Amino acid sequence: MPGFYATHIFPRLMDWTMGTSGVCKEREVALEPLYGSVLEIGFGTGLNLPHYPKAVTSLTAVEPEQLLPKKVERRQATVGIPVELIRISAEHLPFEEGRFDCVLSTWTLCSIPDVVSALKEVRRVLKPSGMLAFLEHGRSDNPRLAKWQDRFNPLQQLVACGCNINRRIDDLIGHAGFKITRLDRFQMEGIPKIIGHTYRGTAQPYDT
Repeated sequence: MPGFYATHIFPRLMDWTMGTSGVCKEREVALEPLYGSVLEIGFGTGLNLPHYPKAVTSLTAVEPEQLLPKKVERRQATVGIPVELIRISAEHLPFEEGRFDCVLSTWTLCSIPDVVSALKEVRRVLKPSGMLAFLEHGRSDNPRLAKWQDRFNPLQQLVACGCNINRRIDDLIGHAGFKITRLDRFQMEGIPKIIGHTYRGTAQPYDT
């Protein structure tokens, strides 16, 4: 849904709903394993910035949309690590192979149009021993709820600017050449079940 809604209303709704205390607690857990040079795909409005651990030495972030730029600038100014923000999509990353120690994706794999291509690019720019950390919502393992997710998904895509709620996140990561080293699946508290089934974990390239 291009236009005023996508550029002004939806970013503010997203920033508000994804910045609640409950969501921030999940961010803390998801980001805790990160270290060294990190690439974040789907930077959004920078809500992850306060939660990066001290072991992270630099952050490169990619985000195709310019969402609440003044708020993003304020958040960047409050962190103690260098942050480079690049306005590109994750399907084509302009980085050399093996550049990053870690890659982070939070509530991003739901909306990338060619998500497997993006994950293959993530794998390419990770060091051979690198780590992908993810925190995503996706398809429920409850068959009845999954059917409702399929039915609701076209409306979700419209209202949430391309977001999908029925993607099987672990399968997508595996198909892109990763082995999942940790996976927690749970229902986010305070979030409707149809959009709140959550995947949190880490993964490494298969050849490590």
